[in-house]
Amino acid sequence: GIIPTTAKDLEAALEMGMDYSLREGYAWAEDKEHCEEQGRLLQADITKVSQRAKKRGLPQMGTLGAGNHYAEIQVVEEIFDEAAARKMGIDRLGQVCVMIHSGSRGLGHQVATDALTAMERAMARDGIQVNDRQLACARINSKEGQDYLAAMACAANYAFVNRASMTFLARQAFAKMFKKPPDQLDMHVVYDVSHNIAKVEEHLVEGQLKQLLVHRKGSTRAFPPHHPLIPIDYQLTGQPVLIGGTMGTCSYVLTGNSPRTERGMEETFGSTCHGAGRARSRNNSRNKLSYQEVLDALKTRGIAIRVASPKLVMEEAPESYKDVTEVVNTCHTAGISAKAVKLRPIAVIKG
Repeated sequence: GIIPTTAKDLEAALEMGMDYSLREGYAWAEDKEHCEEQGRLLQADITKVSQRAKKRGLPQMGTLGAGNHYAEIQVVEEIFDEAAARKMGIDRLGQVCVMIHSGSRGLGHQVATDALTAMERAMARDGIQVNDRQLACARINSKEGQDYLAAMACAANYAFVNRASMTFLARQAFAKMFKKPPDQLDMHVVYDVSHNIAKVEEHLVEGQLKQLLVHRKGSTRAFPPHHPLIPIDYQLTGQPVLIGGTMGTCSYVLTGNSPRTERGMEETFGSTCHGAGRARSRNNSRNKLSYQEVLDALKTRGIAIRVASPKLVMEEAPESYKDVTEVVNTCHTAGISAKAVKLRPIAVIKG
């Protein structure tokens, strides 16, 4: 990978998360404060991660990966909530931001693959039936369930370190270009939030406070103001929520600060959307869209792109996704999150 990583480094990253990035000098102290769970899941147990998973993750630290992962240079196009935006360090239209979407790469994929095999055996033992292998599951308090949560925590920690590493690289690139240190360029992390993760949280259920395992798959945590698990900086405005659109349209930053926030906490356990969601399958996009036409359309909109593989251009074309504005407005109206900032891409890197 771009970030030199030994087997020992990898195990430290899996266990320590953002604390590893801080120790190695790849992150600022304030970055950790602006991460979900402060960038470290404490139940991580590296003995529950297979050697194959570690082998896959070793060369990929500091890399985006394919699919809908991206690094974008964006400009602020609209501000809906000035107070929330100011807390994030966003105070004017045209302000330049960087948004990075990536995760635990091959390591996380292998953790899931390994768990599927173990859970299939557990389902046969416990008499659990599902319609699709991808829905394989295990009881939370079973050995398979606990092993998976410990391995998944390692993958989440890897993802925090991976994004911190790319943040470091982005800061270095901007510093080199503008000949100023990153702090003088105001390159502070707004927030780092997960969207494929299961965590034990406390929520009200029928008026009673209960511990629940909240599994957010393709959804994002959106906690309200004054919640004890969000940073001090956002106690009055609610947790920032990063919503990626498409490389040709726009992205949003939302907050958990809605007039109907309590409804969101009760109905969705403090969760909102993660992005637009696909309107076409990747295969359909490759067959129906033209590589050159997509590039020309991006150029017309003033968007520069660097991509590892031409097929990614068709798969991730704006036409492949639902209208992110419509999705965000639905969440805003439903009261599970509130619009704060709209961002427009000017440069896109796809893994």
